[in-house]
Amino acid sequence: MSDSTDEVRAYTVRLELVDEPGELLRALEPIADNGGNLLSIFHERGNLTPRGHIPVEVDLEATPDRFDVIVEALQAADFDVIQAGAERYGEALTVVLSGHIVNTDLSDTLSRIRTSSNATVTDLSLSAPEGEEDVSSARLRLATEPGKVDETLSAVREIADEKDLTVVEPLAAGDAA
Repeated sequence: MSDSTDEVRAYTVRLELVDEPGELLRALEPIADNGGNLLSIFHERGNLTPRGHIPVEVDLEATPDRFDVIVEALQAADFDVIQAGAERYGEALTVVLSGHIVNTDLSDTLSRIRTSSNATVTDLSLSAPEGEEDVSSARLRLATEPGKVDETLSAVREIADEKDLTVVEPLAAGDAA
Protein backbone atom coordinates (compact mmCIF):
# COMPACT_ATOMS: atom_id res chain seq x y z
CA MET A 1 0.00 0.00 0.00
CA SER A 2 1.47 3.38 -0.97
CA ASP A 3 1.65 6.33 1.36
CA SER A 4 -0.39 9.35 0.18
CA THR A 5 2.71 11.57 0.58
CA ASP A 6 4.40 9.49 -2.16
CA GLU A 7 1.63 10.08 -4.70
CA VAL A 8 2.46 12.39 -7.56
CA ARG A 9 -0.01 15.27 -7.80
CA ALA A 10 -0.52 18.24 -10.10
CA TYR A 11 0.28 21.69 -8.71
CA THR A 12 0.26 25.26 -9.99
CA VAL A 13 2.90 27.82 -9.07
CA ARG A 14 2.33 31.47 -9.93
CA LEU A 15 5.42 33.67 -10.04
CA GLU A 16 6.32 37.26 -10.88
CA LEU A 17 9.50 37.51 -12.93
CA VAL A 18 11.70 40.48 -13.71
CA ASP A 19 11.73 41.20 -17.47
CA GLU A 20 15.33 40.17 -18.13
CA PRO A 21 16.79 37.55 -20.45
CA GLY A 22 17.15 34.16 -18.79
CA GLU A 23 14.73 34.75 -15.87
CA LEU A 24 12.19 32.18 -17.05
CA LEU A 25 14.90 29.55 -17.46
CA ARG A 26 16.33 30.46 -14.05
CA ALA A 27 12.84 30.01 -12.51
CA LEU A 28 12.46 26.55 -14.05
CA GLU A 29 15.77 25.26 -12.68
CA PRO A 30 14.61 24.84 -9.04
CA ILE A 31 11.61 22.89 -10.33
CA ALA A 32 13.70 20.51 -12.45
CA ASP A 33 16.50 20.25 -9.86
CA ASN A 34 14.02 19.14 -7.18
CA GLY A 35 12.10 16.48 -9.07
CA GLY A 36 9.23 18.47 -10.56
CA ASN A 37 7.80 17.37 -13.89
CA LEU A 38 6.66 20.33 -16.02
CA LEU A 39 3.17 20.08 -17.48
CA SER A 40 2.72 23.59 -18.90
CA ILE A 41 4.03 27.16 -18.67
CA PHE A 42 1.89 30.24 -19.20
CA HIS A 43 4.17 33.26 -19.63
CA GLU A 44 2.31 36.58 -20.01
CA ARG A 45 5.14 38.78 -21.28
CA GLY A 46 2.81 41.48 -22.59
CA ASN A 47 0.90 41.76 -19.30
CA LEU A 48 2.78 43.39 -16.39
CA THR A 49 1.83 43.18 -12.72
CA PRO A 50 1.45 46.40 -10.67
CA ARG A 51 5.13 46.06 -9.72
CA GLY A 52 6.15 45.90 -13.39
CA HIS A 53 6.94 42.19 -13.37
CA ILE A 54 5.82 39.44 -15.72
CA PRO A 55 3.26 36.95 -14.37
CA VAL A 56 4.15 33.31 -15.04
CA GLU A 57 2.04 30.27 -14.22
CA VAL A 58 3.75 26.88 -14.10
CA ASP A 59 1.80 23.62 -13.87
CA LEU A 60 3.86 20.70 -12.64
CA GLU A 61 3.69 17.26 -11.11
CA ALA A 62 5.48 16.25 -7.91
CA THR A 63 4.96 14.45 -4.63
CA PRO A 64 3.77 16.76 -1.81
CA ASP A 65 7.19 16.62 -0.13
CA ARG A 66 9.03 17.48 -3.35
CA PHE A 67 6.56 20.27 -4.08
CA ASP A 68 7.32 21.89 -0.70
CA VAL A 69 11.05 21.69 -1.51
CA ILE A 70 10.42 23.24 -4.96
CA VAL A 71 8.52 26.20 -3.45
CA GLU A 72 11.27 26.71 -0.85
CA ALA A 73 13.95 26.56 -3.58
CA LEU A 74 12.08 29.16 -5.67
CA GLN A 75 11.82 31.47 -2.66
CA ALA A 76 15.49 30.90 -1.78
CA ALA A 77 16.36 31.95 -5.35
CA ASP A 78 14.49 35.25 -4.67
CA PHE A 79 11.49 34.58 -6.88
CA ASP A 80 8.18 36.14 -5.90
CA VAL A 81 5.93 33.11 -5.39
CA ILE A 82 2.41 34.54 -5.64
CA GLN A 83 0.58 31.23 -5.32
CA ALA A 84 1.75 27.68 -4.80
CA GLY A 85 -0.61 24.74 -4.99
CA ALA A 86 -4.34 24.78 -4.54
CA GLU A 87 -4.55 25.26 -0.79
CA ARG A 88 -1.16 26.41 0.43
CA TYR A 89 -2.07 30.10 0.49
CA GLY A 90 -5.78 29.90 1.19
CA GLU A 91 -6.28 33.11 3.20
CA ALA A 92 -5.53 36.73 2.40
CA LEU A 93 -5.17 39.88 4.45
CA THR A 94 -4.17 43.48 3.82
CA VAL A 95 -2.04 45.57 6.17
CA VAL A 96 -0.52 49.03 5.91
CA LEU A 97 2.93 49.81 7.24
CA SER A 98 3.76 53.43 7.98
CA GLY A 99 7.05 55.06 8.92
CA HIS A 100 10.45 55.17 7.29
CA ILE A 101 9.66 52.23 5.00
CA VAL A 102 12.37 52.88 2.43
CA ASN A 103 15.13 53.74 4.92
CA THR A 104 14.46 50.59 6.95
CA ASP A 105 15.00 48.43 3.84
CA LEU A 106 11.67 47.48 2.27
CA SER A 107 13.20 44.44 0.58
CA ASP A 108 14.41 43.12 3.94
CA THR A 109 10.99 43.74 5.48
CA LEU A 110 9.23 41.76 2.73
CA SER A 111 11.77 38.95 2.89
CA ARG A 112 11.43 38.67 6.66
CA ILE A 113 7.63 38.59 6.45
CA ARG A 114 7.89 35.73 3.98
CA THR A 115 10.40 33.71 5.99
CA SER A 116 9.02 34.33 9.48
CA SER A 117 5.33 33.80 8.68
CA ASN A 118 5.42 31.59 5.57
CA ALA A 119 3.16 34.18 3.93
CA THR A 120 3.73 35.66 0.52
CA VAL A 121 3.24 39.24 -0.65
CA THR A 122 0.72 39.20 -3.50
CA ASP A 123 0.54 42.97 -4.01
CA LEU A 124 2.50 45.98 -2.83
CA SER A 125 1.72 49.67 -3.11
CA LEU A 126 4.31 52.16 -1.82
CA SER A 127 3.61 55.83 -1.18
CA ALA A 128 6.46 58.23 -0.43
CA PRO A 129 4.97 61.69 -1.17
CA GLU A 130 7.91 63.62 0.29
CA GLY A 131 10.62 61.30 -1.05
CA GLU A 132 12.45 58.35 0.44
CA GLU A 133 13.94 60.31 3.37
CA ASP A 134 10.54 61.17 4.85
CA VAL A 135 7.69 59.09 6.25
CA SER A 136 6.16 56.71 3.74
CA SER A 137 3.59 53.95 3.74
CA ALA A 138 3.18 50.58 2.07
CA ARG A 139 0.00 48.62 1.57
CA LEU A 140 0.73 44.90 1.57
CA ARG A 141 -1.65 42.21 0.46
CA LEU A 142 -0.50 38.96 2.00
CA ALA A 143 -1.52 35.42 1.20
CA THR A 144 -1.04 32.93 3.99
CA GLU A 145 -1.83 29.33 4.80
CA PRO A 146 -5.32 28.49 6.02
CA GLY A 147 -5.65 29.22 9.73
CA LYS A 148 -2.37 31.20 9.87
CA VAL A 149 -3.68 34.80 9.68
CA ASP A 150 -3.01 35.47 13.38
CA GLU A 151 0.49 34.02 13.10
CA THR A 152 1.16 36.17 10.03
CA LEU A 153 -0.10 39.33 11.76
CA SER A 154 2.06 38.55 14.77
CA ALA A 155 5.15 38.24 12.55
CA VAL A 156 4.32 41.53 10.78
CA ARG A 157 3.89 43.28 14.15
CA GLU A 158 7.24 41.98 15.42
CA ILE A 159 9.12 43.07 12.30
CA ALA A 160 7.39 46.48 12.36
CA ASP A 161 8.30 46.97 16.04
CA GLU A 162 11.95 46.24 15.30
CA LYS A 163 11.95 48.80 12.49
CA ASP A 164 9.85 51.39 14.36
CA LEU A 165 7.01 51.12 11.84
CA THR A 166 3.29 51.44 12.57
CA VAL A 167 1.01 48.60 11.46
CA VAL A 168 -2.55 49.38 10.41
CA GLU A 169 -4.30 46.03 10.63
CA PRO A 170 -7.50 44.87 8.96
CA LEU A 171 -10.63 45.59 10.99
CA ALA A 172 -12.23 42.30 9.95
CA ALA A 173 -11.16 39.17 8.10
CA GLY A 174 -10.61 39.74 4.40
CA ASP A 175 -10.68 42.98 2.46
CA ALA A 176 -13.33 45.58 3.28
CA ALA A 177 -13.20 47.07 -0.19
